[in-house]
Amino acid sequence: MRSSAMLGLLIALLLGLFHIRCGEAQVLTEVPLGPLYRVVGHPLLIPCNVSGFKDAETTKEFEFRMQRPGKPMDINVISTEDPNFSFSAFSGRVENNEIHLEHVAPNSVHFQVSKLLPSDVGEYECAVINKEQNYNGVYAAKITVKVIDNTLTVSSPDSGSARLAGEGDPLALTCQASSNTVQHTHLSVTWYLHKEGEPDAHPLVSLDRDLTLTPGPRFQERFRAGAVRLDKVGEAMYRLNIARLAPSDQGQIYCRAQEWIQDPDRSWFSITQKDTEPTRLTVKAKDEAVADPRSLGVRISVQQETLQEGQQLVLTCSVDNPAPGQLLSMAWLRGGSELARFGPTGVLQVGAQYSGRELTATKTGDGVHLLVLRPVRVQDQGGYLCRAWHQDRGPDGDFTQGVAHDSATQMVNISATEGSGLSVEMESNGVAATEGDKLQLTCKATGGRGQLSVAWDHKLGSPAASTGSFTRVVSLSHEGVIQAGADFAQRSVRATRPAANTFALELDGVVPSDAGTYRCTVTEWSVGPSGDASETHSQSQMSNVQVLLLDTLFQLKLMSRNTQATVGDQVELICRLRGPEVLPPTLRWTLRRNGSASPDTVLTLSPGGAVAWQGGWQRRYQLSVERLQEGEILHKLMIAGASTWEEGRYGCEASVFLDGRHKKVASSNELAVKVTIPESKLSLSSMPSLSVDAGADVTLNCFALATTPGASHFAVTWHQGENNRTVLWSDRDGRTVSHSRGGDDQRRISALRMPGLGPPRFELTVRQAQVGDGGRYSCMVMEWLQDPDGNWFVLPPARTTTELHVLEPANNLHIAEEERHLVVTEGEDVDLNCSLTSGASDASLSYSLSWLYAGPDPSAVNRSFTLAELGHGGLLRRPENPELQGSSLGRRLFLSRPTHGSFRLGIQRTQQGDGGAYWCRVEQFQLEQPGRWQLKAVDNSGRITLTVKATESKLSMGIGGDVNLTVTPSQSFVLPCSVAARTSPTSAFGVTWFWQKETGAADKRVVFEASADGTLRRGVSWTRGGRLRFDHPVPDLFNLTVTAATPEDSGVYHCEVEEWLISPPGRRKVGVAMRSEEITVDVRSYLPVGHVSDSRSATLLGVLTGLVLILLVVVLLLVLKIRRGQHPGAKKGDTLWTEGQPLQYKLDMTKGE
Repeated sequence: MRSSAMLGLLIALLLGLFHIRCGEAQVLTEVPLGPLYRVVGHPLLIPCNVSGFKDAETTKEFEFRMQRPGKPMDINVISTEDPNFSFSAFSGRVENNEIHLEHVAPNSVHFQVSKLLPSDVGEYECAVINKEQNYNGVYAAKITVKVIDNTLTVSSPDSGSARLAGEGDPLALTCQASSNTVQHTHLSVTWYLHKEGEPDAHPLVSLDRDLTLTPGPRFQERFRAGAVRLDKVGEAMYRLNIARLAPSDQGQIYCRAQEWIQDPDRSWFSITQKDTEPTRLTVKAKDEAVADPRSLGVRISVQQETLQEGQQLVLTCSVDNPAPGQLLSMAWLRGGSELARFGPTGVLQVGAQYSGRELTATKTGDGVHLLVLRPVRVQDQGGYLCRAWHQDRGPDGDFTQGVAHDSATQMVNISATEGSGLSVEMESNGVAATEGDKLQLTCKATGGRGQLSVAWDHKLGSPAASTGSFTRVVSLSHEGVIQAGADFAQRSVRATRPAANTFALELDGVVPSDAGTYRCTVTEWSVGPSGDASETHSQSQMSNVQVLLLDTLFQLKLMSRNTQATVGDQVELICRLRGPEVLPPTLRWTLRRNGSASPDTVLTLSPGGAVAWQGGWQRRYQLSVERLQEGEILHKLMIAGASTWEEGRYGCEASVFLDGRHKKVASSNELAVKVTIPESKLSLSSMPSLSVDAGADVTLNCFALATTPGASHFAVTWHQGENNRTVLWSDRDGRTVSHSRGGDDQRRISALRMPGLGPPRFELTVRQAQVGDGGRYSCMVMEWLQDPDGNWFVLPPARTTTELHVLEPANNLHIAEEERHLVVTEGEDVDLNCSLTSGASDASLSYSLSWLYAGPDPSAVNRSFTLAELGHGGLLRRPENPELQGSSLGRRLFLSRPTHGSFRLGIQRTQQGDGGAYWCRVEQFQLEQPGRWQLKAVDNSGRITLTVKATESKLSMGIGGDVNLTVTPSQSFVLPCSVAARTSPTSAFGVTWFWQKETGAADKRVVFEASADGTLRRGVSWTRGGRLRFDHPVPDLFNLTVTAATPEDSGVYHCEVEEWLISPPGRRKVGVAMRSEEITVDVRSYLPVGHVSDSRSATLLGVLTGLVLILLVVVLLLVLKIRRGQHPGAKKGDTLWTEGQPLQYKLDMTKGE
């Protein structure tokens, strides 16, 4: 007993592990089932899909490899990731895009080969590249591809020929199609009409692989009227019949055969197709026939108009007055279908539906033809006519068909032979079919003696209703050919014969309009001696069909035991589905989040059991299905560890796949799931108050007495003051992410979480506390937890406060107050000092300084004004003072702070106007709170009286040259004015030259004036100013040159010099003007030696003595030369004497000679 219990426990544990393992998402790579048979030269398509990756939205990379039969080596074919993946056997085709691999979705690709080669046979492997950290599932799938030969053959005796026909003429074309493929394949045959000027051909009629006839869209009406038919004659012959041609039928007509194979997944695939050469058809309209002069008169006659089934029908066609030698064609038609045709060469062609019956035709005379059909059937009754047309032979031997001419219609009545015991019975008179399901009807025929065919028809309403007409659903001929009605040609409908006397109708995908009355008509066929079958009897039976709408059959209800959950709790939702099992629905779970107009899909459960999670991410959802009873299923959605992401209104929807789309058949009620965060258990404690001296460090503590269960993280915010101004904030990871104070405060104030295993403790440290740091401090702690997704959420905060008192220091501001007196000389620099005698050593204090000035009168305190201010933040300001307008004092002031307790005012290049009383005012500030400074004390220094002495003049004149000048008219003479000493290197000079007739005379005049500012002007009373030239070659020398002297320029000259110093607001004259020595100038036309100036008399005397000696030597040499020249025979030569001109000289007396 004990061992059995242990065994049961072990099995339960294994099953539990298996369930947990199966609940995990596993990677699954899928390709279609194999092998695939494809034809050489045709394309190959292999889809490959992968599911189960955590990130379903990311595009996956795929690789294809293959192994050839008997060769186990893998050959790289193509990759979506690596362009150089292919081996040489496939690289060329990959580069030419003959082989390509393309994404159709992030998790799906299509491997395509445009033209298969025989060497492409083998086993292909699709592999997905795993870029996740672990492996869990199947990452590759294989499929075998067989490459077979193309054995499909298609031919037509009419290929490449031209046909000329008239409007209303019949047309019959044949096509032969067959295949020698070893595999089991089906053929489909379609006739196409390609009209001139249109890009695509239009299908006339087709016989698909299931032997179902389907007309083309443009020929449905004519197909229903029997004017367009496709008949299978024998094993490989397919005949197209058009009863009456229309001008719109003109064009190229060809036959296309397709070969189909059924893949292992039960789907059909067209492996190859071939077309015949087209037949060129020309159709002449009736109005063209009227214009034909060779009009024919065609008549028809019948041997017996009323026949009984089994007798023979004899029809005679004759043409009135045929032209001799004229070639004619003759045809017999019934209901637009051609029975037989006589060609111009006498060859008989029999219509497809009469090819198996005994039918003969002969030509009995010119224009007379006879047709015999035996034995006749009931369905042979109707209207018959004859059609004749000319045939013209061309040079190449081909016949051209003329305009057709018809006879009148001859009616023939055929009655059935008595004695048939055929009866039909429907299995059920009332049938209920579910929308989208399959409708199956069965009728049984008894008493039939021959071959049987069945036709199924449908009309709206009950069998008793007299309104409405029947439309053909499908028919099954006695030869086994299935032909769907025009209204059901696009539906999946079948007529089968499960037993010899049983006929069944199968209609897939029933729609509401399929409700109504269905009629089963069974026809009996008799076989004549020649093997032809003829219709003898028909019997019908009807049944009513009701279509049950899916909307009324399915019911959904959503319920749960717990819709109010805390983060991390488990929530179970149950969706109860009631409905028919014949159409298993697709179930979709939805979630409408708050504020969303439309719901999101959580998962979709397909009828086959496949689950598609939204975005490929299952999260913590778990799905289970429980079947209670037939037609009732419970779908359970489990949220294993709820989070706020799963919060919202849940619902479930059921849909079925109908008409190529999903149709919603039922929706459940919405169920709201509320996920709340847990209640906070956090509580804090701190000291009520603390006191500290200004400048000291202080630490505020915040203790957590209890926390909420879980791996909590804490974010801490420290506030100060009544307004809860944020001081510092640290995030849940302990990083300081916000500091409301900047500058020095950011360095002074810091927060810390003390490590340890016990409850957390948080600290706020304030270094060098200031008065403004005092006040109420609040510690606010926010507790953070993680939900099952790993997302953080915060709980309501907890607070605790501490009152901090910062004690202010005593006022000890004092400035030196002794009076001082400073005397400086104009132009010197001077420094005025202001020093703190106490209070300067406290680094927590800040100071502002103002220098005040009372002007030259120290007692005029009321007229003092501020020269400069240096704020406690280091900002320098110079107020605008109207009293200093015109003075440069403000621009010559410089403030400095050599030490923390001393201030200095410097005045550069003092001026006499700078004198007066100076003193400083110091204000002491202390920081109360960030950005707010409080004035604590003010003190003034003693006055500093500044006296600026004027500068004494040091101007002296130098000697410029001779004091007596004698010049001749038109000569120039210079009047120099030299400065021997100056008061300042920056001094400027004003120079004025004066003239008077003689020393002491009263006619003193200004000759020329050069001002200190550079202005030059001639004396007003000096009328000879045009000959004056001023020159200033060096800083201390000024020259005035008088050019082209005249006797009126004679007189006594001297210059006067004024010295100016640059002193704002302008220049200032220093001392008095200095006068130079007088210069006497004498201008005369002759200058005797005795009147030469004393300074040059000795020089002139020496020069004259030398000249006299030179003249004596010259005279002596000339006398000797003359004497030698008086010698007889001597030639007279040139002499040094100028003939008729005395020797003259001129001595110019200039300045400096």
